[in-house]
Amino acid sequence: MEEDARNVVDKYRGLSMETIIEDLDKTRSELEVAVENIERDFNMGTIVRNANAFNVAKVHVIGRRQWNKRGAMKTDAYLHIEYHQTAADFFKQMQASNREVIAIDIVEGSEPLGGVRLPSNAVLVFGSEGEGLSREVLEGAKRVVHIEQFGSTRSVNVGVASGIAMYAWVQQNRLTR
Repeated sequence: MEEDARNVVDKYRGLSMETIIEDLDKTRSELEVAVENIERDFNMGTIVRNANAFNVAKVHVIGRRQWNKRGAMKTDAYLHIEYHQTAADFFKQMQASNREVIAIDIVEGSEPLGGVRLPSNAVLVFGSEGEGLSREVLEGAKRVVHIEQFGSTRSVNVGVASGIAMYAWVQQNRLTR
C-alpha cells in the first residue's frame, strides 16, 4: 500500500478528500473568515491555513479571485471558499445570512481584542499586509478590533494576527461549550 504523503492528521490518512471534507463538515466551527484581496499578498495562504486549523465554516475572498495558494499548503482544498467581487456584495450576503462582521485592523478607534466578546456568528475580516482593510470594509463592519501589542513595531504580521483572532473566537465560543 502506498504511503499517504498529505499533511493530514492520522485519522484522515488514506481517506479520499471527499470523505475528509464530509467528516470536517460535521464539526466545523460556526466562525467564518474573510480576506480582502486587493493586492497580491502572500499572507493570504497563511490566513487560509489558519482557517483550516480551526475548521471554520467558510472563507470569503473579497476582490480578486486569484491568490497565492502556495502558503495555504493545499489546506484550501478542505475548506468552503466563496468569492465576492466587491465589499458591497460581501456585506449584502453577510446581512442576508445574519452574520456579524468584525474587522481586524490596528486603526484609530479600534477596540482591543482582549476586551471584546466575539459573537458566535462572527465573520472575522483581514486585509493585506501593507494596506490593511479598505475604508469600505472598516465602515461596513459591526466593529473594528485590534490585537494588543507591547513591542516596538506597529503591528504583527496579518497571517499571525489571523491565528490570534481565530483562536480568541475559539476560546470564547468553542472551548467553553
